[in-house]
Amino acid sequence: MDIPELEAITAETRIKMIRIVHKAQCGHLGGSLSAAEILTALYFRIMNIDPENPDMPDRDRFVLSKGHCTPGYYTTLYKRGYFSEEILDTFDQMGSILQGHPDMKLTPGVDMSSGSLGQGVSSALGIAMGGEANGDSYYTYALLGDGEAQEGQVWETAMYAGSNKIKRFIVILDRNKVQLSATTSDALNIEPLADKWKAFNWDVLECDGHDMAAVVETLERARDMSDNGPVVIIAHTVKGKGVSFMEGRWQWHGIPPNDEQFEQAMSELTPGDAQ
Repeated sequence: MDIPELEAITAETRIKMIRIVHKAQCGHLGGSLSAAEILTALYFRIMNIDPENPDMPDRDRFVLSKGHCTPGYYTTLYKRGYFSEEILDTFDQMGSILQGHPDMKLTPGVDMSSGSLGQGVSSALGIAMGGEANGDSYYTYALLGDGEAQEGQVWETAMYAGSNKIKRFIVILDRNKVQLSATTSDALNIEPLADKWKAFNWDVLECDGHDMAAVVETLERARDMSDNGPVVIIAHTVKGKGVSFMEGRWQWHGIPPNDEQFEQAMSELTPGDAQ
């Protein structure tokens, strides 16, 4: 799939994730909006997957380590064909297969349940190690939050994977610089971030996480490089990307828009009369 098609899908997922959060009146929009290009590139260009056979043994694996950002994750899975729009619209309702955090036993396409920050990337390491031990050829991807990178378990994972040169293991760090109730620099500064990963023997790449061409190119480079050991991509993004009053504001980490805010967001994201 070419870059304009990927960009069009990303625009559609941003609209849909705001719709489902507004309908449910709960959900984490800020970090979902910042990761939209990354998720689209992975699921529509990079990963070897088959929505009609979600458990195929040789599929690439993905773990949403920042497990609260399911509005973006679920809309991407829906667009890729894992389930219907009717199911997507049940987001975070009682009895839905789409709960606030991903559940691998409920939702097709979800390789690992997650939500406890810091633990998802450790699970992804285990998946990568299992594939390597079994002689499998799949790649394992984990999407990590930068607030989440304040967790010690993340660095235990980084130390082990780097020391043992775990192959086909790629971490994408959504560097939007904002967490639950502050900027990451005010809460607990994680810089120098690239140098930290390098010190743990990882190859480090960086890109503009909202430039689709750059995201695709960097993911493809990471995939090739990961045949020799783990790779981290620091994707520089904007919390709440695409909605002016959400961008860069920690207040939009985990609250839904009211009706007026929803209409404003739709007017910014939806051209013409297509709302």
